[in-house]
Amino acid sequence: MVLDYIIEDLMEEVIERKGSDLHIAAGLPPYIRISGHLTPTDRDPLSPEETQRLIFAMLNNNQRKMFEQNWELDCSYGVKGLARFRVNVFKDRGSVAACLRALSAKIPDMDDLKLPPIVRELSEKPRGLILVTGPTGSGKSTTLAAMIQTINKTRAEHIVTVEDPIEFVYESVKSVINQRQVGEDTKSFANALRGALREDPDVILVGELRDLETIQLAVTAAETGHLVFGTLHTSSAAQTVDRMVDVFPPEQQGQIRVQLSGSLVAVLSQTLIPRINAAPGQFGRVMAQEIMIVTPAIANLIREGKTAQMYGFIQTGGKESMQTLESVLANLYKEGDISFESAVSKSSRPEELHRLVGPNPPSVVRKKGTYDPKSQDMIRSKSISG
Repeated sequence: MVLDYIIEDLMEEVIERKGSDLHIAAGLPPYIRISGHLTPTDRDPLSPEETQRLIFAMLNNNQRKMFEQNWELDCSYGVKGLARFRVNVFKDRGSVAACLRALSAKIPDMDDLKLPPIVRELSEKPRGLILVTGPTGSGKSTTLAAMIQTINKTRAEHIVTVEDPIEFVYESVKSVINQRQVGEDTKSFANALRGALREDPDVILVGELRDLETIQLAVTAAETGHLVFGTLHTSSAAQTVDRMVDVFPPEQQGQIRVQLSGSLVAVLSQTLIPRINAAPGQFGRVMAQEIMIVTPAIANLIREGKTAQMYGFIQTGGKESMQTLESVLANLYKEGDISFESAVSKSSRPEELHRLVGPNPPSVVRKKGTYDPKSQDMIRSKSISG
């Protein structure tokens, strides 16, 4: 039986339903993630032949060859007048499967995203390393795009981005922007970074700091007077610093700590939480950010390897516009934007969250256990009353 729809029809459905991701796999109908929740479409389950036909329709001959050689492929696909999608193609039990992330055709604005004023101030820095971190799907690329577009609109700079794949396509306003995609325009992040340093850049965006060489080159670029943006899959500022240092062999870790203490400007660690009863026109999820600004005191902690003490400095760093994730989650809960259960699920310090919320939070129901404010431990139970 021939499918009565094509991949573009599914993409259009994602956009119409305000979804973020499309999942295609054999034996299942196409699924769409809406406001963080996976939802099946009303279409029939797909056969292996149908998934391959849908997915291969997006790929050119070179991409098909790369997938057949590696069984993995990252690329992007755009539908004129609709949206662009970040595409990951992979093997699933011998069949071809894919996950497509919908990318806004419009470059996001900081005001639309309701980013704190300090984020705009950070985009105005002339040099240094700024990291945006968080799990997959936490809006890192969107935050970075808003920062890059702010620079593009306000300063005459040369901006070089290295991405895998390119997500937001910029049009030069005041800045000259070159976008390079790994696999098409460059062999690797490291190769592109080495080249970028000879291309007269003012601003460099590294899509992902995933290995020792890329991290070393990014830190060196920040040290030599460039403004460098990058991402990592870490959930806190302290974890971010540890991850970057731990990539290096023990004999080099002292040196990279010194370099980081002098070049790191800020770490923005973010997550997305389902919004309660989102009004028409509102995003289905709300973002919470931990913000660490590298002050002389925090730079000293980085040099000495005392990252465990960073949280306390972030807690008391309000004058420098710092904020902990727990303080933001508590405020979002108090304002009625998110549930207490959602706040707890995103927090790595539930006892601190409970202290900020107050003595009588609502009952919390969690699959893997709930927070008990009396014992300040995570206990396994079906529900608990505050």
